Formats: sequence, C-alpha cells, structure tokens
Amino acid sequence: MTAASPAQQVLEHFADLARTRGYTLDSAQQAAIERFAILADELLRPRLFRPKAPRSLYLWGPVGRGKSFLLDGFFAALPFAEKRRVHFHAFFCDLHERMFRQPAGGDALAASLDDLLEGCRLLCFDEFHVHDIGDAMLITRLFKALFSRGVVLITTSNYPPEGLLPNPLYHERFLPAIQLIETRMDILSVAGPQDYRSASSVEPDPFGVGAYLWPGSPDQRRALGLPPMVETRVEVAVGHRHLPAISAADGLLQFSFAELCEGPTAVLDYLTLSETWHRWLLDEVPPLREASPAARQRFINLVDVLYDRRLALFLVSAAPLDETLADSEIADMSRTRSRLSQLRQIGTG
Repeated sequence: MTAASPAQQVLEHFADLARTRGYTLDSAQQAAIERFAILADELLRPRLFRPKAPRSLYLWGPVGRGKSFLLDGFFAALPFAEKRRVHFHAFFCDLHERMFRQPAGGDALAASLDDLLEGCRLLCFDEFHVHDIGDAMLITRLFKALFSRGVVLITTSNYPPEGLLPNPLYHERFLPAIQLIETRMDILSVAGPQDYRSASSVEPDPFGVGAYLWPGSPDQRRALGLPPMVETRVEVAVGHRHLPAISAADGLLQFSFAELCEGPTAVLDYLTLSETWHRWLLDEVPPLREASPAARQRFINLVDVLYDRRLALFLVSAAPLDETLADSEIADMSRTRSRLSQLRQIGTG
C-alpha cells in the first residue's frame, strides 16, 4: 500500500477532526485546508527539489471563524519536526526579553532569533495584531529577518493586512510591513457568516463573563466578588519594572484608570501581565472625552489585548457605558465600543 502523501494526511486529518467534533466546514475553511495541504507537500519535498522556501500564509477573519482550529489542525497533522506554533504575543514578549539581554554593539534581533528559531523552518503565529508604533517598527524588522532566513510563516489575525495598526497617526509608517506581508504571503480570508464561538454553548466566553458597573457601589462589587476601591497600592512586577496596582490577589488584578492608562504603560505590559492574571478590574473609568488622547489609545489597546486573549474584564465608572464613551471617537474606538457592549451591564437608575 502506498503511503499517504503529506497533503493527503492533512486533508484526512481535518476530515476526521470535523467528523469527530460534528463540524460542517464552510467554503472559506475548506479553501484554507486545501492550501495547507499544498504547503505540506512543499515543506516535505526533498531539499534538492525545493530551491526556495514556499510562500507563507496570512489567515484573517472575525472572531469565531475557526482560524485557531485551522492552524492547530494543520500543525498537528503535518508530519514535520522543524516546526513551532506559538501565540504571537508570547513570541514577541520572549523576543523582547532576549534582545534586552544581548550585549551592546551587536545585532540583538539576529542573535535572539538564532536562539528562538534554531532548526525551525515553519513558524506559526496565532492571533497576530499590531497595537502601537513601537511594536510595529520591530515587527517590520522581524518579518524581514524571518523571510531572509527562509522561514515559512503562518499567521492568524482578526484583521486583513491593510487593517493592521489603523491609527492614522502611525499607519503610513507601517505600510512597508504591510507591503512585505502582501508580497511574501498568500492572504486567505476566513470570514464565513457563522460565528462558531458565539454559537457554542459548551462554556461561556471568558471575556463576556466580565461586567461594566456603574456607579460601582459596594453592593454591586460584593455581588460579583470584586474588591473595594481603596487608597493603598501594591507593586506589580512587569518585566524589569513595577506598576502601581490597587490590588493583586485571588487571580484578579485591580488598577485605576489614571494609573494604568494615563501612566507610561504599553501593550507589552498588558501582554506580560495577561500571562499571569486572567481577571482584570479597572476602576474609576472617566468619561473618555476627558482623558488624554494617549490614555484613550492605551484603553483601546488594553481592551484589545484582554478581548483577544479571552480574559475577564470588569470596568467601574460613574455613568452608563454609552455616556462614558460619548464624544471620544478616535481610530479603533468603534471596535472598542462593540467589544465592551458584550460585557454585562450592571447599573442603577
């Protein structure tokens, strides 16, 4: 009996997986699987017959369309040892940490990638997003380095390439990276009409388990098991520094809006903390029109990180959500408004 080709193994794996889970794959998912099958044959082709690396893949679509299911299924089915699958932000945090430890004067990015990618020909990033210009500049260098090394890259994202870093203040500076993605990667839309995550009733969405409270009375807090707003502070380690938090106990991290969003924090801080803390409470959220533009952007970034990682978020403000968000429109605020509307709304009056 002739052994199944790598492409056949991938196709059969997904057919078995869908049958076992009771899934009916839509046309977009099926197209992605067929492209994965071609890539499997290309990766397993003898070195003599593959003069250059296969094209990389960029899968994008709204939440709940099965992007992670597709990526995990391909990774598991591929009979190939030189592969690595990682959440993008976890890889990015690791890369930052390694670059920080490199001696001065050398190419910190290249040396760090030597360690991270030893023996790796296929790198799979789940949940690829770009939130601020500092990250964007390093991402551009990272992608150039990966492609120059012949690493095949597969990413999943909620955004098409042109939708990355939408902030008009910075978007133009990220265009070279977008052009690089569009040149070196096949762009696959996984944007079918069915939101499989919201349709599933197996367990509640952890983000939606959170709540928006106004005015955050002691009774409201007690009903949700949330700590009070107090004057004392604790120091929370994040990387090589500490941030002032109201409390950090029992799996819940509590900040004030002023200290987290008006203070000098960044997306990398939220990503690092989200590895440890899966429940967040942000107190004293003001009407966002009264916050600085930088604070509004940090708030948007925080919601993005917690939403993407499916972590529980509790917000406390003096007014209902619509009033808190009124007259505060900046780039991405409409997405934040939509995401926060999924929280339970608990108020008075």
